[in-house]
Amino acid sequence: MKALAVNKENRCMTCLTCEIACSEAFYKRYDPALSCIHVGEKDGVTKLSVCVQCGACSRACPLEAIAKNDKGVYMIDKSKCKGCGKCVEACPFGVMVFSKEREQPTKCIACGICVKKCPMDAIYIREA
Repeated sequence: MKALAVNKENRCMTCLTCEIACSEAFYKRYDPALSCIHVGEKDGVTKLSVCVQCGACSRACPLEAIAKNDKGVYMIDKSKCKGCGKCVEACPFGVMVFSKEREQPTKCIACGICVKKCPMDAIYIREA
């Protein structure tokens, strides 16, 4: 299985490079609301929210438009998805994006763009 993971050491310096890379890859511009990775803070500590490929989105989809590929990544089948947003509501990490610009939501596909751009190695692609 392939998924994003956060390094145990708190390396993130809140530069938002990962968010910028993700939203630019999917939407060709930076908008934190369009990123499938989120940098935030909890109790004064930087927290990264990433898709761990848990499948909650797939289980919530009434049209079975989200399925795991051979690499273990949940992908949205655009031909099946009707844009109901149930998957976005079901995401426990709040990292699925539903923009007015598109008919279907966007989710992390473990492409690694955010990983390559992170100057602190705060995130990585986990292979299991």
